[in-house]
Amino acid sequence: MKKLCLVLAVVLFALPSFSFASSPSTGTESVSSAPLNINMATAKELTRLPGIGKVTAERIVVYREANGPFVAMDDLLKVDGLGKKTLAKIKDKISLN
Repeated sequence: MKKLCLVLAVVLFALPSFSFASSPSTGTESVSSAPLNINMATAKELTRLPGIGKVTAERIVVYREANGPFVAMDDLLKVDGLGKKTLAKIKDKISLN
């Protein structure tokens, strides 16, 4: 019984460090190293940016469709629900073209 407990303890402690070669998609992956073009991205693609949820992503797309492409990064601040802190998080992960 003691050996079984020891084996279970070793397995449980080893599991958190175990990684799979390919893990299933969760839909919350971060953006690849290439910046995401905010003037072409879909709402689903925008949700991959840190701090951008489904509602804000949809607002970005609606704003872009109503007002034309974003010309400057700070134009994103005109989107309801997107503030300076979020813009700071995503600035290096997005592009305008």
